[in-house]
Amino acid sequence: MADIVFPILIIFVMLYAVFKKKDAYGSFVKGAKGALPLVVSIFPYLLAMFVAIELFRASGLSNLLCSGLSPVLHCLGIPKEVTELIVIRPFSGNASYVLLREIFGKYGVDTYVGKCASVIMGSSDTIFYVSSIYFASTSVKKTLLTIPIALFCNLIGAIVACLMCRLI
Repeated sequence: MADIVFPILIIFVMLYAVFKKKDAYGSFVKGAKGALPLVVSIFPYLLAMFVAIELFRASGLSNLLCSGLSPVLHCLGIPKEVTELIVIRPFSGNASYVLLREIFGKYGVDTYVGKCASVIMGSSDTIFYVSSIYFASTSVKKTLLTIPIALFCNLIGAIVACLMCRLI
């Protein structure tokens, strides 16, 4: 299905441009030119985030945090097997996908742990990545509570996800 969605979308956009008598290619080039300064301004923030994520995992701080949080999260109804996913997901989408695949390989997709991991993955986001991109490209300066509130909402989402998986 995904193999034909993008070609159909491109054909639709081209036909729409012809119908409206617009220069689709010129508009595309103009948009690409406008995006280059944005990419250049955001790149340092992205690089800093990627370095911080790698340092977080390579230093062992991730494992230490997971082992400390595991009993607390277990009391909240979250299986200890998905603790690392909950910790890594706000930092890195790719690393959390790798963890999700490991959970699926070890526990299966139809198990309680697999279902919890799936719903947590689908209901959470890479908070630090999104925040760094958003705040780098806007003039918002008052960001003090943004990350803590987003992390709290992520935790509540994980608790509710595991509760729903237990009930279903």
